[in-house]
Amino acid sequence: MEPVKIGLLGCGRIAQLVHINTLAKLNGARLVAVADTNPSVLKRLKGKLPSGTTFFEDYRELIQTPEIEAVVVCLPNELHAEAAVMAFKHRKHVYLEKPIALNTGEVKDVVLTWKNSGLVGMVGFNLRFNLLYRKLKYHIASERVGRILSVRSTFTSLPRALPRWKKERISGGGVLLDLASHHIDLLYFLFERNIERVNAHTTSYKSEDDTATVEFTLEDGLRVQSFFSLYSIDEDNFEVFGTGGKMYINRYLSFDVEITDSTSKQTHLLKKPLKSLMRTLRSPLLTDRVLFPGRERSYEDALFHFVKAIREKCPVSPNIFDGYKSLVVVEAAERSARTGKEVHISEVIDEDIACK
Repeated sequence: MEPVKIGLLGCGRIAQLVHINTLAKLNGARLVAVADTNPSVLKRLKGKLPSGTTFFEDYRELIQTPEIEAVVVCLPNELHAEAAVMAFKHRKHVYLEKPIALNTGEVKDVVLTWKNSGLVGMVGFNLRFNLLYRKLKYHIASERVGRILSVRSTFTSLPRALPRWKKERISGGGVLLDLASHHIDLLYFLFERNIERVNAHTTSYKSEDDTATVEFTLEDGLRVQSFFSLYSIDEDNFEVFGTGGKMYINRYLSFDVEITDSTSKQTHLLKKPLKSLMRTLRSPLLTDRVLFPGRERSYEDALFHFVKAIREKCPVSPNIFDGYKSLVVVEAAERSARTGKEVHISEVIDEDIACK
């Protein structure tokens, strides 16, 4: 079977760190074209990519190239919806980095164009493919710590120089779209229940809405308390408290799901070092952490899933509708932060999209 011919739209920081290298060696795919508005970026990439690669300064020209079968969209957030709609209309499969649109006002065209196309439309919620989160999902489903009582999560990043568009909400900035959207999607993925309502507070320290605290209430009443910030430390963790114990993962530090049983007769401090060491030695994450510090393998696994879905003509997850669900919750959280009131998701969701 011939490899899927892929074009990359946008060659910013993450694309250069992750997508270009991943697509260049991804089994079943061939990166044949890249697009970026910065000529110096394209010039630098010409020395790194195969000689047959085509370079565009206008991503629209890349989309219109007949031989390209699929595109990976890594453009600034404000261009995501426009690029996705154009790509579907030109019969391209689409891997779309989140968010799929700036707001629910422009998202309808994205969802309906995708549904009518019959093409693969996948959203870059790569953390679903992270081994730690997949294991946590398994333990939740198997009731490893009994009935879930409460959940806490944190997703923060180190202060970094942000491009202009990431500093203002109107162009797709803010911590809710940037980081919280990942954890919102993970709540759907981990618990397989709808989010019913949100209560949020946002703060602008260095850029608009760069920090947020959010309480999510799921349809069965489970509450999730989350903290997000673009100006703190690199942290991504989940704590799940149940009637039979607690589960904890830290994506940057954990080698396995850390489980503390409430029935244990040993103190947590006495048993943790030995158990932690044994988990570390057995963990498939050990090699990656030692040989490739900072590597997030879930990017590769997500893109492989995208290519596999194209080649085998099978359903993909997370799909465009999953991206819509996350965006709806983000918008509900923003409304809550503005009004100081709890917002029900039903106030934001578009029934025309949900029912089609």
